[in-house]
Amino acid sequence: MVSFSDLREVEKQLATLLFPKGLLDFFDVVSIEEKKGNYHFYLDEKNKVPQGYSKKDIESKGFYNLESITDFPLRGKSCTLKLRRRKWLDKSTGAIIRRDWDVVAKGTRTTNEFATFLKGLNR
Repeated sequence: MVSFSDLREVEKQLATLLFPKGLLDFFDVVSIEEKKGNYHFYLDEKNKVPQGYSKKDIESKGFYNLESITDFPLRGKSCTLKLRRRKWLDKSTGAIIRRDWDVVAKGTRTTNEFATFLKGLNR
């Protein structure tokens, strides 16, 4: 019999296989939906202070609008990552800050890994 705590560990391991490397370091899975034969994974950026700032200097001010990013198909169905990136207020300057990350391939709405895979098919 699998215990509840063991199940959570298995779920974490499965999630790391499904999502681009490092994504779950910064995002939490909020929900998963199947719509018209496609999977939609909703993720919110964790409330972790961006590098170079301290918790006392900035505060979370909610999220930007949802971003949709296409990732590898799963079980013959397309997968879309629906990300809500967090925004922070720099208390000293009043500037809005957001974390820079490179999950999305430049000039596309696909993950780097998926874009690299697709480029390989065109050779």
